[in-house]
Amino acid sequence: MSRPVTIVTGGSRGIGAATCLRLAEEGHDLVLGYVRNNAAAQEVAAAVRAAGAGCVTVRVDTADEDDVERLFDTAGSELGPVTGLVNNAGVTGPLGRLADARTEDLRRVIDVNLLGYLLCCRRAARDMARRGSGAIVNVSSAAATLGSPGEYVHYAATKAATDALTVGLSKELGPDGIRVNAVAPGVINTEMHAQMGDPDRPAKAAALTPLGRPGEPAEIAAAVAWLLSPDASYTTGTVLRVSGGR
Repeated sequence: MSRPVTIVTGGSRGIGAATCLRLAEEGHDLVLGYVRNNAAAQEVAAAVRAAGAGCVTVRVDTADEDDVERLFDTAGSELGPVTGLVNNAGVTGPLGRLADARTEDLRRVIDVNLLGYLLCCRRAARDMARRGSGAIVNVSSAAATLGSPGEYVHYAATKAATDALTVGLSKELGPDGIRVNAVAPGVINTEMHAQMGDPDRPAKAAALTPLGRPGEPAEIAAAVAWLLSPDASYTTGTVLRVSGGR
């Protein structure tokens, strides 16, 4: 049997990197999309290959239609037909109240987190429908229902849109044999928090989380891997919350 070929956007760090490694261990060949840090992408790719999987790295801005088309074209030419997509690339902008947010930051968050997901889903839907099978996992956030007041309500809004995209697209693509699900992480130990301006945010969030700690990228990767697997063959239109009870 041929190996599954899965695209992971934002695969050079955090949840994306952990997902690449988990999928490699489960027999997937990977197309790792990254936007900036080539060294980090190559490091993850080396670990994926060490696990016995094929891996191609592609520099891609998922908010750019031409880049998304090139990402999928490269996957097809280098590894074969794409069987899975993990929509993970995302940005938050600086932490703060909406009243203080810069318009350019709002636009970038919407472009990457929503338009980027739509562009990747659209291309995946076109390719997978021709084969009559496939699976898409969108990385959402618990922020979609919590709203994240005082932090990034604009980001939360894009993640609520991700949940709507997941539910609607699952119904649209179900007859084509394509499953569409999402994982909604809570606060996870990644470098994203430092980039937002609050490196201690995971520790502070632990006090508000029933399990008393932030999550780890590998815990989200496990949920993504399950949703892509045959074990989830009757699961579609689901937003799986992995948030420590928050």
